[in-house]
Amino acid sequence: MTESFDAVDLIVAKRERRTLETAEIDWLVDAYTRGVVADEQMSAWAMAVLLNGMDRREIRDLTLAMIASGERMSFDGLSRPTVDKHSTGGVGDKITLPLAPLVAAFGVAVPQLSGRGLGHTGGTLDKLESIPGWRADVTPDEMRRQLADIGAVICAAGGDLAPADKRLYALRDTTGTVEAIPLIASSIMSKKIAEGTSALVLDVKFGSGAFMQRREDADELARTMVDLGTDAGVTTVALLTDMSVPLGLAVGNAVEVAESVEVLAGGGPADVRELTVALAREMLALAGQPDADPAAALDDGRAMDVWRRMVAAQGGDPDAPLPEARERTTITAETDGVLVEQEAKGVGVAAWRLGAGRARQGDPVQAGAGVLLHAKRGDRVSAGQPLATLLTDDSGRIPRAESMLRDAMRIAPAGTAVEPRPLIAGRIAADGRTRPAREARAR
Repeated sequence: MTESFDAVDLIVAKRERRTLETAEIDWLVDAYTRGVVADEQMSAWAMAVLLNGMDRREIRDLTLAMIASGERMSFDGLSRPTVDKHSTGGVGDKITLPLAPLVAAFGVAVPQLSGRGLGHTGGTLDKLESIPGWRADVTPDEMRRQLADIGAVICAAGGDLAPADKRLYALRDTTGTVEAIPLIASSIMSKKIAEGTSALVLDVKFGSGAFMQRREDADELARTMVDLGTDAGVTTVALLTDMSVPLGLAVGNAVEVAESVEVLAGGGPADVRELTVALAREMLALAGQPDADPAAALDDGRAMDVWRRMVAAQGGDPDAPLPEARERTTITAETDGVLVEQEAKGVGVAAWRLGAGRARQGDPVQAGAGVLLHAKRGDRVSAGQPLATLLTDDSGRIPRAESMLRDAMRIAPAGTAVEPRPLIAGRIAADGRTRPAREARAR
């Protein structure tokens, strides 16, 4: 077969900051998927993109080419409107668990294809797999039936969805090109558009525990993804949220499921409830229900009813006890004062070291491992007061995790002022403007 283009020419073109044509991008993605373009060539091209960027049309073409590399799902004929949500990931980010059944309680279908964790950020499937019997693998027919009957499904994505992205994602992880915003945006949006949802709400995080450390980078990523969704005919909105400190008080797998159930019961930590409700409002507005009151559905049990049905439909027992770690160690405050620092990444790495996460894809995780926080940034604490509990099945993991956790927290003298930070920093819609969040409370 005679190839239309040459990989070296396209590497040099992007190295020299030339804008690639649609046909060139289509060929590059297809040839890489077929194995014609070697990994080292795609690595060089990805590095050129990292250094020199891509314009809006190029990013759109790259996204569409990755979608075209596999199958595309469709929910045509479903009686419910479909809305999806994607988070760029963080520490203690269990929002998908209460959010999907909450939105489904209003007659909306939420087809949530999720993944497993890697490093200090947890994975939604790892959390749910701590529920006895629950399974992540759902066939397309089972998914459609569950969406029609219950309205919510959280499951693993099939291998036929944007396979080009799967190859490129693994390559970026080993070649120092993970941070390239065009590649991040096209990776996320190729899978989300291929899912077939008609509307999408993005939770783009910034801060120490987030993929994007700087607010301005998160803003650029959010705008790029909103543009991609808009260009593909998927109504897309993004919230910019702070991940400087962990979400909620639980970081791990089973412990985050337990906290999610508390939120579904009308309680739970204020920040987890706030973000769940804010994202639900955005999703319901895109589904044609701008006046819906998701907070009421948490308080009156409607969301909990959907949760129980959703878990049971995928083989899980919503009443079964969740796994508990065999070893527990509590860290206490050494002095009186104010907890002025609780760095999200440090807490996340501690949970990972305890066994809640994995260093490589395919590594096992401990269902009961993690960290329970007993105080939050800005709280007054007394000497001897518990700050956090470390949970693991392997006591040998505790020393390094404890060291990381202590380094992540700092107590200042009593009376030290702690400037509050809004959890939700802004909202970006298709017009590209950043607006204040509808519901923002200091954290």
